Amino acid sequence: MTKKDMRFLCYPYMREKGSLVDFEIRTDSLAVRIGQAAGLVDSYPNVKELLLQLTEYAYHLNGSVRGDQAIGEEALRWLSDVYDQYEIEVREEIQQFLLPQGSRAASALHIARSEAKKSVRALHFVRLERDVPTLLMDYTHLLANVLFLLAVYINKKEGVKEIPFTSQSYPKKRGRKE
Repeated sequence: MTKKDMRFLCYPYMREKGSLVDFEIRTDSLAVRIGQAAGLVDSYPNVKELLLQLTEYAYHLNGSVRGDQAIGEEALRWLSDVYDQYEIEVREEIQQFLLPQGSRAASALHIARSEAKKSVRALHFVRLERDVPTLLMDYTHLLANVLFLLAVYINKKEGVKEIPFTSQSYPKKRGRKE
């Protein structure tokens, strides 16, 4: 009996029927997109270092459901502090809905943000099948929001003006009639 040639196996759980595989593939894509963004922010070494750390955390998130939970309270607090730091930097710019556009780096961050939202959705489906700690859901939601703030921050640093978006589908809430 010969051992399976690993050249013909990209992921060992590919044939599983549950949603966990989809979540793991989603978070792999998330890590790739964050890493891609990291390659575009050489002018901002602190942001690059942060994105490389977030890439690692995306892989920790990936394995935290099937394996040992590698994302804990400390990682959530750290990411929350990152959120607070960058929210202050772009508070004025984020007072309205913005089109996902801008510099190459900011656009890559918007794509990563979208991947994080897809990861949230995939994790939701995993939760329908098995117990998933709320902390992992919170972390994944927060990660999407941090990536958004970083996209706006990079646009601001690069002098790219944000473009507000006003939905024609969802009108502003009107005051209550008494």
